[in-house]
Amino acid sequence: MATDETRQRILNAAGEVFADKGFQTATIREICGKAGANLAAVNYYFGDKEKLYVEVFKAAHPGIPEPGANEAWPGDAPPAERLKVFIRQLLGRLFRTDAPAWRMRLFQREVLDPTPFCTEIVQKYFQMNFAQLMSVLDELLPPDMPVPRRHQVGFSIIGQCVHFRAAGQVIGMVIGEEEQSKYHTVDLLAEHVSGFVLAALGLASPLGHATGTDGDNPATTTMKNRPPLAAPHRGRETGVDQFGTG
Repeated sequence: MATDETRQRILNAAGEVFADKGFQTATIREICGKAGANLAAVNYYFGDKEKLYVEVFKAAHPGIPEPGANEAWPGDAPPAERLKVFIRQLLGRLFRTDAPAWRMRLFQREVLDPTPFCTEIVQKYFQMNFAQLMSVLDELLPPDMPVPRRHQVGFSIIGQCVHFRAAGQVIGMVIGEEEQSKYHTVDLLAEHVSGFVLAALGLASPLGHATGTDGDNPATTTMKNRPPLAAPHRGRETGVDQFGTG
């Protein structure tokens, strides 16, 4: 038990130091001092500073399901419903209330200034989640849409979710904490992002033109009588259809 506690203390201390100073500037001495552990503990539990960083980032990253997490995935549901579930689960991980305060700072630092050790994390976890999203979008997007365009759609969805979490403090200053706390819950944000994306794909009524409204969220519409995916149309000036297929 003491062994597990020491390892966890090192992970927590390393997360704070890496988030505040970055990998290059952070030192094992400072991490161990904050954790109340001797210098040899890092080598014993993790091997070296690089492996410690990878373990810290894996434990902190919002897109990585927790060990043993039981996130139900409705594999037999229609693709639009699976898209909603994906967005809800991603937002749920991003807004985890039991996560340490340094988690998002470390994530943002790695996104803006990636370390060489991020490759393993991207390959194992980012791509796994992205592949799951793309498998859903492949059923929703026109079959002739180019792969790069499909990827842009996928990153646009992820970007919306990450924005509400990463820019949370700024959003609160802009719209006020009262509105943010009432309308920026995980469930309401998931409903908003899902509705926004499905409307953009032509799978739901345009925003503001639905047949009903959600009484708890005036910015969200209830989607009824969804039209089929809109066929690509030619732009009046560019001659390029809305999906970029030429």
